[in-house]
Amino acid sequence: MAVNYIGLALVLNCGSSSVKYQVVDTTLDAPLASGLIERVTDHGQAIREVIESLNAPDSGVDLSKITVVGHRVLHGGEEFSAPTIIDDEVERKITLLIPLGPLHMPANLAGIAAARAAFPNTPHVAIFDTAYFQTMSEAAYTYAIDKHIAAEHSIRRYGFHGTSYAYLSHEAPRVMGKRPDEVNIIALHLGNGASACAMRAGRAIDTSMGLTPLAGLVMGTRTGDIDPAVAFHLGRSAGMTLDEIDQLFNRQSGMLGLTGYSDMRDVEKAAAEGSHDAQLGLEIYCRRIRGYVGQYYAQLGHVDAIVFTAGVGENSDVVRLQSLVGLSELGIVMDPERNAGRKKQATLVSADESRVQVWAVPTNEEREIALESIAAVS
Repeated sequence: MAVNYIGLALVLNCGSSSVKYQVVDTTLDAPLASGLIERVTDHGQAIREVIESLNAPDSGVDLSKITVVGHRVLHGGEEFSAPTIIDDEVERKITLLIPLGPLHMPANLAGIAAARAAFPNTPHVAIFDTAYFQTMSEAAYTYAIDKHIAAEHSIRRYGFHGTSYAYLSHEAPRVMGKRPDEVNIIALHLGNGASACAMRAGRAIDTSMGLTPLAGLVMGTRTGDIDPAVAFHLGRSAGMTLDEIDQLFNRQSGMLGLTGYSDMRDVEKAAAEGSHDAQLGLEIYCRRIRGYVGQYYAQLGHVDAIVFTAGVGENSDVVRLQSLVGLSELGIVMDPERNAGRKKQATLVSADESRVQVWAVPTNEEREIALESIAAVS
């Protein structure tokens, strides 16, 4: 649900080797400032660079007026289901969740520590990527393995891209001229990481990612759904270690493994030039999306809209069209002219006769983090 609190937020998204930041004034549509620092080896130094940049005379930002610092945190486990004001105890509990996100969580924590030291008198709020999915039913998030082992090791479906979906849960109905509680939506966050989410009345009822961001759709370098026994087979037949299989599934698979390219723009170019691998990879990518659309259509029973977002979803008319081809019996009919090109603003791309509207809606995760952070301290 959208929140409308007013304030000025510094939003930090600390990756393993990068720091993205925005300063968001919630009364304005565009951020006051934004930036990206790459090749980060010391998050403390990176945060100092952010502050130096924002203190520049031409930045347009007065840091003394910052209401809150909002932090994107990958995994909240079962401990955190809502935006949470960060204190020493919260920081300690987030540290305990590192095993659920070993690639991202240490960087998230390093950014939190550095920012708390830099802004000691400003409240800090953790926005968890998994929190939006806490509305899923027990049947939706439970895996069919021994329940005692699952409980002991916190094994369940958590879901990711939650901040993006939280934003879409109110923004997509808004552009449709509806309230969130009036519509059922299948949302597709398609970037280098990709996922699907079924929303009923603004709340998640299912999502494609699971314990980790590896499950679900085919991604830039990740397998998506795969028979778990492939890992056993590689261990026995190829003599691969768990770390090597982890590296293969997360870093060397997906579109990169299928086509040699992780960027969809390169895949589409190669496919247009006649590359069989690229054409096959694109077909597999879109086929997987179409399968999740059908699955979530069945789960929801009635669908008002399908919403594409993120880098691929907003910019690839090829993926949007091929993912929904042949679904006219489900009331999904695309308009090739409306669909053509990149979409920098919310755009209806389905035909007038389509019972289910199809939209490309740019996501704004930083704004959602700002809104939720300000609400948490208001």
